[in-house]
This record gives sequence, C-alpha cells and structure tokens, in this order.
Amino acid sequence: MKALRYENNRLSVADTAKPPGGTEAVVRVTLAGICNTDLEIVRGYAGFAGTLGHEFVGVVESAADASLIGARVVGEINAGCGRCALCQAGDPRHCPERTVLGIVGRDGAFAEFLQLPVVNLLRVPAEVSDYQAVFVEPLAAAWGITERVSVTPETRVAVIGDGKLGLLCAQALAQTGAQVTLIGKHQHKLRIAAKRGIETEVASAMNPPRKVDVVVEASGAGAGFAQALDMLRPRGVLVLKSTFHGATEMDAARLVVDEISVVGSRCGRFAPALDLLKRDAVDVESLISEEQPLADGVHAMERAASHGVLKVLLKP
Repeated sequence: MKALRYENNRLSVADTAKPPGGTEAVVRVTLAGICNTDLEIVRGYAGFAGTLGHEFVGVVESAADASLIGARVVGEINAGCGRCALCQAGDPRHCPERTVLGIVGRDGAFAEFLQLPVVNLLRVPAEVSDYQAVFVEPLAAAWGITERVSVTPETRVAVIGDGKLGLLCAQALAQTGAQVTLIGKHQHKLRIAAKRGIETEVASAMNPPRKVDVVVEASGAGAGFAQALDMLRPRGVLVLKSTFHGATEMDAARLVVDEISVVGSRCGRFAPALDLLKRDAVDVESLISEEQPLADGVHAMERAASHGVLKVLLKP
C-alpha cells in the first residue's frame, strides 16, 4: 500500500506493507487531515519516524468484532497497554506505554490502511459527512479544554490564534455559553468564527489588551505565550494547546506575581466531538482549504505549511 512516511529526515510517499491487524482492527482510510503537529514532526518534534497522520475517517475492513466490519469510523489516537491503572479506568491518554497514531511508536493515517485497537474506534453517525468526521480528532482536542478547566457562561475566554485549532477551540468553547473572543491576524479566518456569532479581534488592534479569566494559546508560536499573559487577569488560567518543535521563553516572575495557573491540554474524547458535529454546532467544512491525493502527499504537506492555508485533506 502507499503511505506518506517520514524516515531518515526525509518525507516521501512509499510502498509499504499493509497493516496485519491481528488482534487490532484494520481500517481503510477514506480521508485524512494534515495537522500542525504533522508539520512539526518533520521539523523534529516528538522524534517520530514512520507513517504520519492522526486525523482520519475510514471504513473497517477487518476486526475481531465482526459487527464493525464495513462500519464508517473514526479512532481515538492513543493506544494504551490495557494493564495500567489509567487504562483500566478507561483513559489510556497518559498510559506510560501508550503508542500514538502517527506520533509515537505507531504508523499513522496518511496511508491506504491503518490499524487500531477495536476499543479505539467510534462509529460515525449517518448525519456526519466524511468531510466533517475527519475533524473529530482536532475538535475533540478543542472540547477537551473543558476537561481541564471550568468554563461557564460567566467565564471570559480569549483564544489566541486563528488557525485550524484556534477556530475549533473558539467554536467549541462557545457551546458552553462562555463569552469567547478569538484573537487573530487574518480577517478571512476570523470571519469563519464571526459567522458563528463569536466575537473576534485583530491582535494588532488590541491596545491595551482586555483582561479575561481564561486564555487558550493556540497560535502555534512561542510568542503566543507572552501575549496570553498580557491578556490574563490576576489568578487567571493559561491553557496551552500548541505543540511545536523548539523551546519557549517564559517570564516565570509574571506567573508568580499574578498567580497564574498554567494548564496543558492535549487530546480530548471523541464522543462529545461527534455529538457537536451531529448537531451542526460547529462549522468545520469552512476550514477546508483543499484536498490532495495521497500520491501527492509531499506537495500536500508543503501546501499545509503555506501562509493562509487552513486544512489540507489527503485522499488515498
């Protein structure tokens, strides 16, 4: 089968073996999405080598549970050991022995086929198209903020970054009834959120910056950290969503003096994301910039890294 692989510091579309399945399900990928994390991996983040990709929708080709064969599915990306306390509690996201689809120790979704444990798979409701379902993983990550931070209708929230993740975070958090403002640099991207009734501001026009309770840093750049601190009220909460290669400078004194809480937020649960899509509560299709064949995967990655481009999809 064909797969977009990163090996020996080189990105290429290669012929590789179809996953064997065994005790896991084999899924034929119908669509996959390029994420900023994929772009950072080829810059050195996570030290991963193999088939990239963790955002996908597909059809089950083989599984121990015969009722799943032929089902349209998405898949939680963390595969735990099944033995530790976290896995036994049903949450392998921080299992110390976990593999992560296309990120840690497990070939990913930029391929004709992938494999995952059956327990990781969720059926896609008929009301949700493939072009919506391919966003379940990043939308789950956006909604996952609510697992880490209390967000109520009284909470003043700012999301920094009008890229794919920032747009999803702003839309997801708006579902809580919170007062959400999306801060960005690109009017055409901010309009996507504005059409959903979310307040938007251009970063350069904020002088002085407003003070809020929670800031979500989703800019994908280290500079977003300082901007977030400028916006937080004393004893506010800074939520870090960006993952990128390299170090981030931090003014620790400001965290201490203003008693700021810093919270990391990574993966979220897929079921709430599927529900948001089923209810058409979040616009994801406006985030699609283009679709490319898997055979042109290297070019697709270049396009995904281009200025102004949002989501690039790969079709095997």
